[in-house]
Amino acid sequence: MKKRELLEHAKPHYEENQLLELEHAIDFATKAHIGQKRKSGEPYIIHPLHVADTLIDWGMDIDTVLAGVLHDTVEDTTATLHEIENLFGRDVAFLVDGVTKVSQARAGMQDLTNYLPQTKDNLSKLLIAVGQDVRVIIIKLADRLHNMSTLQHMSPEKQKKIARESLEVFAPMADRLGMGRVRMQIEELAFSYLDPSEFNRLKNLMQKRLGKSTRKLGIVRSEVESELAKHTINYVVNGRVKSIYSLHRKMLKVDNNIDDIYDLMALRVIVENKEDCYRTLGILHSMYQPMISRIKDYIAIPKPNGYQSLHTTVITPSKQIVEFQIRTFEMHEYAERGLAASFHYHEQKSNKDYSKRKGQSATLPAQLQWITQMQEVAQRLRDNEEISQDQLNIDLFGNRIFVYSPKGDLYNLPEGALPLDFAYLVHSDIGKHAYSFRVNGNIHAFDKPLQNGDVVEVVTRKMSQPKQAWQELVTTTHARNKLRAHLRQLGIIESLSGAAAIIREKAARKKK
Repeated sequence: MKKRELLEHAKPHYEENQLLELEHAIDFATKAHIGQKRKSGEPYIIHPLHVADTLIDWGMDIDTVLAGVLHDTVEDTTATLHEIENLFGRDVAFLVDGVTKVSQARAGMQDLTNYLPQTKDNLSKLLIAVGQDVRVIIIKLADRLHNMSTLQHMSPEKQKKIARESLEVFAPMADRLGMGRVRMQIEELAFSYLDPSEFNRLKNLMQKRLGKSTRKLGIVRSEVESELAKHTINYVVNGRVKSIYSLHRKMLKVDNNIDDIYDLMALRVIVENKEDCYRTLGILHSMYQPMISRIKDYIAIPKPNGYQSLHTTVITPSKQIVEFQIRTFEMHEYAERGLAASFHYHEQKSNKDYSKRKGQSATLPAQLQWITQMQEVAQRLRDNEEISQDQLNIDLFGNRIFVYSPKGDLYNLPEGALPLDFAYLVHSDIGKHAYSFRVNGNIHAFDKPLQNGDVVEVVTRKMSQPKQAWQELVTTTHARNKLRAHLRQLGIIESLSGAAAIIREKAARKKK
């Protein structure tokens, strides 16, 4: 990757003054990294240019691309954050600082069985950096992707360490941001270094299987295209091959029997709107016998990371089993690029609230509400409040569910969330006056977890007040904070300052 190539790639996507900024950033970074080499022996500047190139591919705003070029300057050269702010503006400096903090936080990761570093200091840096502007982690994903593609130049020990961290930290983060293609790329590269013999075995096994089924699938594709054309549906049909790492995980579930895996290769039908998705599903089911248990509607109820598609598996007259994914072009773009496809920061910059939000849209879609929760946690860390590791794992990195209000509004909660978590998420006053709950029309206990797709109604009474026992009936940090504030107002639990005074008094008595 050279300066000229990057500028050519950027030209169709940015205005002339932005391209001049990009050229300036490349020149600054090239000078800052002069004399530095990568393990491959190439000039170091090749790496940040590749990162910026990826960010352009993902459709990121110019500030993110500039920060991609400059992301290693503060950490690895004599360049300062003050210089970057003077030359490229406060937002670019903010992003570079965030990436630097995430790098420092990564260096402190000891236990990769969790998605978060264990030390409080590094945890704070990571959450504060990412919580304030999620573009920081998008830059870090682009950085990690290029580093993974050049991992062959590292020692075997380093290869395994970086691959494990990528699989256990960065791939799940990409998934949480809905960046499916990036998650898959990271997983494939990581798995090839962590278990090369199994990776190659599965790759060969899949190639043999695909060789047998590709011709048959071509016939099915032609039949489907012909039928969709008759119904005047505008479409694109393409094939999707299962990733090696996804196959590995699926094989573990089916006792290593590849015959029980029906979606090694799937056909993807992309259409213009939601109505055509359902029409296409009906057409496929009129042509082939559907396997009823394998029909999934992720359009009506999206996956927790925002992924939307209709999935169906059918049996053709020749007894071939074929999986189809049906989605709109917009859904396809989101499935591939996730958050990067759904946020347009350059449009938000004209909004006077942009600087307050630091890269967050005014109202986040339900699948990205966890980013707001991350900001709340980061603020508490800045305020030096104590937060347990369990709370962080539940709130930020656990599996997510969607639940609905009776009016059809969508809310995103961690798996295992209880009704009071929902009530406090809707509004603190609703949580405060919760009297009972109805889920899917039935009375629901306070201590019974909610499930994905539940419709939750909170029955409130003005006379109803929070009780101390409710502290055992919330799982999210947000609900716990609101509940404790109410309990302190009612005098049911001590205020923090009151509790501190009691501790100080007891300590003074002991000294006497």
